[in-house]
Amino acid sequence: MLKGKKAAVFGERDDISGLAVRNCVEAAGAEVVYEATTCFV
Repeated sequence: MLKGKKAAVFGERDDISGLAVRNCVEAAGAEVVYEATTCFV
């Protein structure tokens, strides 16, 4: 579904981390060019 696409991934410290989102996006075929886990307050 995302094969050949590039993605910027943002995760939240207290919820779903950027790494978890990154793994899902990569499994769907996209290349992750940026990944961050931050605290959104």
